[in-house]
Amino acid sequence: MVQRCAWVNQDPRYIAYHDHEWGVPEHDSRALFEKLCLDGQQAGLSWFTILCKIPAYREAFAGFEPQRLAGFAAEDVERLMQNPGIVRNRRKIESIITNAHAYLAMQQDGIDFSRWLWAFVGGAPVINRWPDASAVPVTTPESDAMAKALKQRGFAFVGSTSCYAFMQATGMVNDHLLSCHCHPNNVSS
Repeated sequence: MVQRCAWVNQDPRYIAYHDHEWGVPEHDSRALFEKLCLDGQQAGLSWFTILCKIPAYREAFAGFEPQRLAGFAAEDVERLMQNPGIVRNRRKIESIITNAHAYLAMQQDGIDFSRWLWAFVGGAPVINRWPDASAVPVTTPESDAMAKALKQRGFAFVGSTSCYAFMQATGMVNDHLLSCHCHPNNVSS
């Protein structure tokens, strides 16, 4: 029997996410932008709720293409507030548009989003060795620093807890439990 982290339910989407995406290092700036926005949508909800809505989010938010999102206006927010496929929270919807502006401003400043984010973990994944779920933190000094820096750059819905979830999701931090078949100690090369 394959052992997985305790938070995974039996839904095939969740199993696939856990086994093939969560904790896998992501370096594409646009993909990181999308994941950062989606982790902000999770605030107060389960990740599974957002995971099930990702196709609707991609359709509603122009494939998370920052240039297109930056052109969204008040009428787009009103349209999105009527979309049952996403979380209809005005502040969360607006945060994605705000984040697109902040992302583009960083590009204008010549900052590579991926390198900038990965610098919070020294440019390489942090491999943790947690024996059980109760040992896994919800924030770290690194996620605190990332949240603070993102807010200073104009990003929204980027608290330390959301940033740590983002770091886990994008493989900046590998928090698969030691017993999990996806922990690097258990993966054969």
